[in-house]
Amino acid sequence: MTDGYNTPPAAQLTDAEVERRRRVFGLTAEDLARIAELRSAVVDHRAEHTAAFFDHLARVDEGGDLFRRPELLDEARRLKEEHMVSLVSGDYGRAYIEQRARLGALFGRARIDMRGFLSAFQMLIGSIVRRVAELHPTDTVAAMDRVVSIRKLLFLDISIIQDVMIAEREQMILNQQEAIRELSTPTLQLRDRLLILPIIGLLDSFRAKQLTENLLRSIRDRRAKVVVMDITGVATVDSKVANHLIQTVAAARLMGAQVIITGLAAEVAQSLVTLGVDLTDLNTVGDLQGGLEEAERLLGLETRRIGSA
Repeated sequence: MTDGYNTPPAAQLTDAEVERRRRVFGLTAEDLARIAELRSAVVDHRAEHTAAFFDHLARVDEGGDLFRRPELLDEARRLKEEHMVSLVSGDYGRAYIEQRARLGALFGRARIDMRGFLSAFQMLIGSIVRRVAELHPTDTVAAMDRVVSIRKLLFLDISIIQDVMIAEREQMILNQQEAIRELSTPTLQLRDRLLILPIIGLLDSFRAKQLTENLLRSIRDRRAKVVVMDITGVATVDSKVANHLIQTVAAARLMGAQVIITGLAAEVAQSLVTLGVDLTDLNTVGDLQGGLEEAERLLGLETRRIGSA
């Protein structure tokens, strides 16, 4: 196993979908019978066909990771040679589809350019067609029939690999966006039962919702009693976001934690007053230092109450 590339991503490649694609490309039982006759042209020359693909890809794909990571390239070559063998195996069920999915997953995660992949696949097809033609040097009609049949199957393969590449790329983008969002709203444990949440940049409704989810999860996991939410780095807050913050404070209170908001800029405070946002339930302190002092005071009160009880 290399970097998890033996595990295909979740893709909409059900048996029914694959059968639909076979019909789209016109792949018939007669085509499959012709393809079975091409084993020597494909399998005996699989290293040649594989080289045609990767040699062309190396010339046109400059942005991917495949040729900068030898272990990925070795894995890709191995999967491509397996591709050649299964192409004329006669078994085009779930195992066949998953093998193409693994290849597509590797290409997607290696950030192979789609145009480069398609042009390299054309080189692969050309290499196979030349060997197929050699099987029938004097019968052009028979050669063309077999070329047409195997091209149908290869186009089916392209559609599967391409879809998995796109799904893999989209998943990578989603993972990166999630990582960026989590980095932009980190919940830090300053000491036992005390969390600090520094917020910097634009605070829109989506980010405010994510902030609430992350904060409540942290309160539960770390058994926090006080949270200092510092918004010094937030330039603007609209009414929707302000109301969301109020709801966040209320939700935190239900989970047994008090929230102190610090760093409320004068411009933001004025705009919230103008908008008529009800801030009476918010515990606000001018700056972060004051907020931490207030948090320590609250934790001290909590300790005395526990002692008294």
